[in-house]
Amino acid sequence: MDRMRLIPIVLILLLACNFGAPPGSADTSADQPEEGESIPPAQGDSPQNTPRPEEDEAAPDGGPSAVDVSPPSETVKLIFIHHSCGENWLADWSGGLGLTLTGNNYFVSDTNYGWGPEDPSLGGAIGDFTDIGHWWNWFLGPSSEEILRALFDESGQHSEYTRMESDPGGENEIVLFKSCFPNSALEGDPVDPPAEGASPLQGMDCGSDMHTVANAKRIYLDLLDYFAAHTDKLFIAVTAPPLLDTSPEQAANARAFNRWLVEEWLSEYSHANVAVFDFYNVLTSNGGNPNTNDLDSKYGNHHRIRNGQVDYVTGQGGDGSAYAEEGDSHPTPAGNLKATAEFVPLLNHYYHLWRG
Repeated sequence: MDRMRLIPIVLILLLACNFGAPPGSADTSADQPEEGESIPPAQGDSPQNTPRPEEDEAAPDGGPSAVDVSPPSETVKLIFIHHSCGENWLADWSGGLGLTLTGNNYFVSDTNYGWGPEDPSLGGAIGDFTDIGHWWNWFLGPSSEEILRALFDESGQHSEYTRMESDPGGENEIVLFKSCFPNSALEGDPVDPPAEGASPLQGMDCGSDMHTVANAKRIYLDLLDYFAAHTDKLFIAVTAPPLLDTSPEQAANARAFNRWLVEEWLSEYSHANVAVFDFYNVLTSNGGNPNTNDLDSKYGNHHRIRNGQVDYVTGQGGDGSAYAEEGDSHPTPAGNLKATAEFVPLLNHYYHLWRG
């Protein structure tokens, strides 16, 4: 922890003030490929997700392709459901997400281990359970009404990060929900369609034999029933971080599942109150090592706003963690800072689409 706190505070302050181009890490000056040099896409990635080495063309000022990344004009209450990776992402010493959201006019609260009402079917407080199969319990299960009432009313802080001192009152309007990296160990096959009927993964943890691509897809599709009935809230699904040590099969499954969430999950959903941030993808390329990120590079894997458009690139890195070291899949501060810088403008964009 002491080593992590040596990251200059000025980086975090700049990150909060300039969400469009914050510093990415203690060293963001990694060498980039020579002009004209192309990086081949990773196996299995489609050509349309591979950026070309030519210079990007900026969208016309005020043109139809430009998106609104300005902060909300009034303070918006937001709550983040997470465990340890989310805790580090929020923390001032690592990802600075709490500080940056505060600088963008969001009042941030969170849940963590031990939070919330008990779910009898799980045998503990719902905050202990954030695997993909548990989202069914949060939003659709027998205890979901009590759980969600507590979630919308929560204004407390359950990990350390900077946030606004004054609670603006009212319910949380935005819900971020994220599973942790063990959920990237999906079984099955990358092209498996969603399971038919009720998902066998309902209420199960990621160690279950039911933790498969098909069953996970069905969980997320079922969640849309709840989200469609509650368009007064904005729900942001944050994908689970990648694993450092994983099999090629599980890595390919994680890549395919998270691309499905971004590219297909909402294809037939008719409302603007659900969106995805591919935290996994952002953490699968770096600037040369786990402590140097590739923020603002035209190369690498990204989920961001660039030149006035959403830029989702998946073919410029691997399928495992690029920001983990010493056998630990928790992202380094460099990776968390990259994720913050790419996420917050996207969140502002999603917010304006929803309110618009």
